[in-house]
Amino acid sequence: MTRMDVYTVVLKLNINMKAINKYIIIDPIAEEMKTESGLLMTPTDTKQIRYKKAKVVSPGSEVNVIKGGDVVYYDGHSGHTMLLNEHPYTIIQERDVVVVE
Repeated sequence: MTRMDVYTVVLKLNINMKAINKYIIIDPIAEEMKTESGLLMTPTDTKQIRYKKAKVVSPGSEVNVIKGGDVVYYDGHSGHTMLLNEHPYTIIQERDVVVVE
């Protein structure tokens, strides 16, 4: 495992979890990607795409622009995955978000 790998932490929290400071809890959206000619990309090819799509579950207390339920694109090389209530979520910082839909 390299330092760039995502670390998994198992936590049991209640359903009313909240991010703090500049952190954001997101739920990654698995996208089926196609080339311009309509060919489906393999999972290996999609891992090379730097920016990933996710739905915001909980923005931190110091995050002003991003709201819960927003769909964002974030730097896929950042963040950590955590199991919260037996569901994998990703924790990123506000600076890792590049686009808000």
